[in-house]
Amino acid sequence: MAQETSKVAIVTGASRGIGASIAKRLAADGLTVVVNYSGSDAAAAAVVEQIEEASGRARSAKADISDAAAVRRMFEAAETAYGGVDVLVNNAGIIGLKPIASMDDETFDRIVKVNLKGTFNTLREAANRLRPGGRIVNFSTSVVGLYQPTYAIYAATKAGVEAMTHVLSKELRGRNITVNAVAPGPTATELFFDGKTPEVIDHLTRLAPLERLGQPEDIANAVAFLAGPDGAWINGQVLRANGGII
Repeated sequence: MAQETSKVAIVTGASRGIGASIAKRLAADGLTVVVNYSGSDAAAAAVVEQIEEASGRARSAKADISDAAAVRRMFEAAETAYGGVDVLVNNAGIIGLKPIASMDDETFDRIVKVNLKGTFNTLREAANRLRPGGRIVNFSTSVVGLYQPTYAIYAATKAGVEAMTHVLSKELRGRNITVNAVAPGPTATELFFDGKTPEVIDHLTRLAPLERLGQPEDIANAVAFLAGPDGAWINGQVLRANGGII
């Protein structure tokens, strides 16, 4: 069981997929984990239950990261419960794929609101609240670099996340807080498989020289490295966890 003095991590979008794997991995490493979500109460509760069954420590926190007030309340609740926050993992995000010529305003605004403004909301709280020695791990994508058609707005928001990562790592000088980003490639999650034909899945599977899809655990391992003691000298970097696609 994690001790009362264990470090505390907030993982956004942690009720399923990559976020759930990150939450479980950090809990296994001894961190107390706040499982953030905005959708299914049951899914978040299941992740907390799995962590606790493995002798870890976790609680759920429902908050839409695009809502600055909700993000503030989530941090405040974590501080009240555990005394402070040490790690922020900005995993939550959405995707919407359309060519620029046919991109509608509603989809554009929604992607920017969650991926860019949402990440800003959590970074602002973390910049003001994280304890010395903390870790921030943002999420970009290897689409920033591949730049496939229909991914323009999604890639633009993630390029913005990378920019904030580099800048914040410098703004937190003197506090011993690292700020990095992980940029996954195609990863075998329910969200990835949804709506894709077998031919598209096979094509994406073979893109990397390792000729397989990433697994959520692969991404969780990269996050755990950056959030843990072995990643203490890595700062202001973007780690492309994609099997060598780019």
